[in-house]
Amino acid sequence: MMLADFLRALAQLDDARFRRVVLAGLGLSLALLAAIYAVFVGGIQMFFPDTLTLPWFGPVSGFDTLLSWGSALLVLGLSIFMMMPVAAMFTGFFLEDVVRAVEARHYPGLPAIPRPRFTDALIDSAGFFGVLVGINLLALLLYPFAGPLAPLLFWGVNGLLLGREYFTLVAMRRLGRSGAASLRRRHWVQIWIAGSLMAAPLSVPLVNLIVPVLGVATFTHLFQRLNRGG
Repeated sequence: MMLADFLRALAQLDDARFRRVVLAGLGLSLALLAAIYAVFVGGIQMFFPDTLTLPWFGPVSGFDTLLSWGSALLVLGLSIFMMMPVAAMFTGFFLEDVVRAVEARHYPGLPAIPRPRFTDALIDSAGFFGVLVGINLLALLLYPFAGPLAPLLFWGVNGLLLGREYFTLVAMRRLGRSGAASLRRRHWVQIWIAGSLMAAPLSVPLVNLIVPVLGVATFTHLFQRLNRGG
């Protein structure tokens, strides 16, 4: 059933509202990474001189240029780790648009609900981002001990977080926060599996910019099925 939910979400990628969210997430994510890189380079140019005098070697130039290239590689490496929470956070800003597009196509008989305030969406997305980053930073301490199982640990941890947060964000639109939490507790295994299936491609650069949109759509179908007892 979860595969059917995902395939229905995948079939709706031709929806203009889906494409708009993907492009917005791409632009905002790249802008954030560019800003982080600019901060790194600015800090290097401020605190490190272009020429250093080293013992036995004398003056060595181009030191700040070397660090700038090193920071570019560092930001590129961080993007693989950070792009997932960044893309998920930005997609959270537009979650309502994706859910409404899914409901309009597949569940036209649902009663209309008011659009949440932007400040509420901002708070939920920022909280989601903070939880993802915080837990992943803690998990980094465990990855060296996991060996070849590290990817499974990464997907399992993020699957639990993504499933919990996305399902709650989708469900509480119609059930409220307490109702969403109650439904989530009854079906936490299915939600964790669905989140883990979404977390795996989220670790692939560029692909992870599309997956959050598909994830929101998939969890919309999952919510409707579980809420109806199907």
